[in-house]
Amino acid sequence: MPTQYGFEPAETFRSPTVRQISVFLDDRVGALLRLFQAFEGSDVRVVGMSVVHAIDCAIVRLICDNNEEAIKRLKEKSFPFTETELVVVEVPHGHGLRSICSALLAGEVNIDYAYPLLTRPTGRAALAIHTDEIETAIKLLQGRQFAVMTEDDLGDGPRR
Repeated sequence: MPTQYGFEPAETFRSPTVRQISVFLDDRVGALLRLFQAFEGSDVRVVGMSVVHAIDCAIVRLICDNNEEAIKRLKEKSFPFTETELVVVEVPHGHGLRSICSALLAGEVNIDYAYPLLTRPTGRAALAIHTDEIETAIKLLQGRQFAVMTEDDLGDGPRR
């Protein structure tokens, strides 16, 4: 809740980032299916996904609409995973990808990797971006009027 001066107390301020869950899978037939089966019977939806294959394993990067439940399920099934913060930005119509890259280039922010979201409540395309300069990226994008999303924007409403 903002104070009389219009600022939020530090304990309620949340940076507009989205957590990515990176799951490490053995290179075996059916491994990806077993990962998705971990979410069966829950209200977890995968809204973004990237798979990077290595010689003997795969890293599956997931953005879920209910990270707390997703993490609980992964722990129960003993999947090794890590969490990382990303910037997720809505892609405007027209030259959206070019304009996002241009905004980040203006601040000399390097994109380590990026991938699109699969679903969005607004129906607009969105791009998940990993960078080592996340706060700078957010300021640059918001400064150019891009819609930077939070985890609450991924589902049907707040889950916290």
